[in-house]
Amino acid sequence: MRIEVAGENALIVYFGEETDPRISAQVQHAVAETERLLGSAIIDLVPSYASLLVIYDPFQTDHLEVRRQLRSIAESGAAESTHEGNLITLPVWYDTESGPDLEALAQRAQMSIDEVINLHANTEYRVYAIGFAPGFAYLGQVDERIAAPRLSTPRQSVPRGSVAIADRQTAIYPAASPGGWNLIGRCPTRMFNPDADPSMPVQVGDRVSFEPISRERYLELGGEL
Repeated sequence: MRIEVAGENALIVYFGEETDPRISAQVQHAVAETERLLGSAIIDLVPSYASLLVIYDPFQTDHLEVRRQLRSIAESGAAESTHEGNLITLPVWYDTESGPDLEALAQRAQMSIDEVINLHANTEYRVYAIGFAPGFAYLGQVDERIAAPRLSTPRQSVPRGSVAIADRQTAIYPAASPGGWNLIGRCPTRMFNPDADPSMPVQVGDRVSFEPISRERYLELGGEL
């Protein structure tokens, strides 16, 4: 672990250099312990793959105290944390209609479309980070047999709810936006709703599984074509 200054009232803690469930568990342990130890002195905590950004109120604490508490958290057993997060199951309509890159990805992997779907749906993923757009959760890791590079030319608009793969990550686009990931299906669940509480169905550290559904069920659950 190393701690670096990230601003006049912010520190960032690095727990490693790779995407790893064990490191992600350490990050989540640190989130919980930092909230417990520093309470109202914390303005915001931003966890990511292997780091935690801590933004604090300089009128309630200071750089040295926050650094001391963060080191205490590490020494108290963060490395042994087994934080698993909540398990969230999200429905996905896998089809060449909803996933225009599904067939090409299957050909690239030298598999049938059904085999690609089964591999994607039968893997449990961890939420490593949320970024790019509100509700855009980076999930890993995809089975290496269906990992695929980003498109050479990104699409100008990807429909909301699109389920996609890029390298060994998978994600659901929370809103229509440009994007260069490989689209393999669509999820009717809103990944970001500012009017809901909570505003996102998943948080960093949670686990996600996908449940294949039909086109009809996708529409019944509020999915859009």
